[in-house]
Order: sequence, then C-alpha cells, then structure tokens
Amino acid sequence: MKLVAPSILSANFNQLGDDIEMINRSEADYIHCDVMDGVFVPNISFGFPVIQAINRISEKPLDVHLMIVNPEKYIQEFCKAGAAILTVHYEACIHLHRTIQQIKDMGVMASVCLNPHTSVALLDDIIDELDMVLLMSVNPGFGGQKFIENTCRKTEMLKEMILRRNSKALIEVDGGVNFEVGRKLYQAGADVLVAGSFVFGAENPTETIAALKRL
Repeated sequence: MKLVAPSILSANFNQLGDDIEMINRSEADYIHCDVMDGVFVPNISFGFPVIQAINRISEKPLDVHLMIVNPEKYIQEFCKAGAAILTVHYEACIHLHRTIQQIKDMGVMASVCLNPHTSVALLDDIIDELDMVLLMSVNPGFGGQKFIENTCRKTEMLKEMILRRNSKALIEVDGGVNFEVGRKLYQAGADVLVAGSFVFGAENPTETIAALKRL
C-alpha cells in the first residue's frame, strides 16, 4: 500500500484554504495535522479551531498527530473536531491501552507514534489493538529536518511484528521524506508517507504527491 499524507504544518497559512483545495484535487490520501503544545515538543502549532476549519473544507480524512502531554484529556474534542485518525505518542501515555480504547470508542482510527529513540519492540503487547503506527524519522517539533537513516531498519522490524501478530496496523513515517527516502521506506514496509516541506515547497505540489505514490 502506498499512501501519502501532506503535512499541513508546511502549508502557507496566509492561504490555507487554497492549499487544502490543492490537496483536495490531488491524489493525497489524508491531510496530516500536527498539534504541538510547546511542552511535549519545543514548538506550538494549532488546536481545535484550525482542525475544525480544515475539516469543513477538506475532502480528505484528517490524520491528526497529537504531540502533546496528557493527550487522553483531549481525545473527545479532537475526534469531534474532525479527526479520522488520531495519533498519540507512546512517550506521552502512561496508560496507553486505555487511551487507545478511548479513541476507538469515538469511532476513530487509533494510532501510536514512536520518537526516533523509542524501540518498536515496546508495541508488541498492543500492536493487535492499533490501526496505525507512526514512526518519527526526525525529532518531532519542527519541519525540514534531515531523515534519520535508522528509521528504515525500524520500519522493517515493525513490519515483521505486524505480520507475525497478524495485525492490520498501517505503518506511517514522518520526517525528511523525499523521493529517495520515500522509495527506501516503501521497500522497508511503510504504507503511508507524511510529506510537508517536500510537497508544499515543490514547484508543482500535486505532481509531487502523485510521484510519491508511484515510487
């Protein structure tokens, strides 16, 4: 499976509506929305009002990535705001199984994200419950970072776990994605590529999205 989720964090917020309409016309599968609180990561992005505004005009499902502390406090609100997929960080959840169940109870796809230093082996006891796993291939908090090469090995290890456990979880990778990196990740077993600056900085973003899906 080769899916692409442009990261709206790299869009031009002076013309956000135009950029979302571009994604609507493209072959993108999701719109990736990074929510940052300035505590879990050293940056602040946006919250409920922006998610709601994007949801009103988006024709693509919203893939909402919570880079926040205590995500369990806000699950209901983000689901109601329009999340079709809701991702929480392994590192931010004390009671991860309970948090995943909260997301599923809202009728939303449940996903867990791992930071670059976090082992995929830690998901072995919960992989059956997950709809998706997001692997960070840069340190979370800022766009435009260089891809961490070890992510390919982590992707292979995670794919092996998913197949061994007969899980239906998709593998999503976020950070430093371009054509070369994307090709390596698909070969390693990734299903979804998140691309921010590579898409929105391209001369023709819709062609770039289409090309990522055809790697």
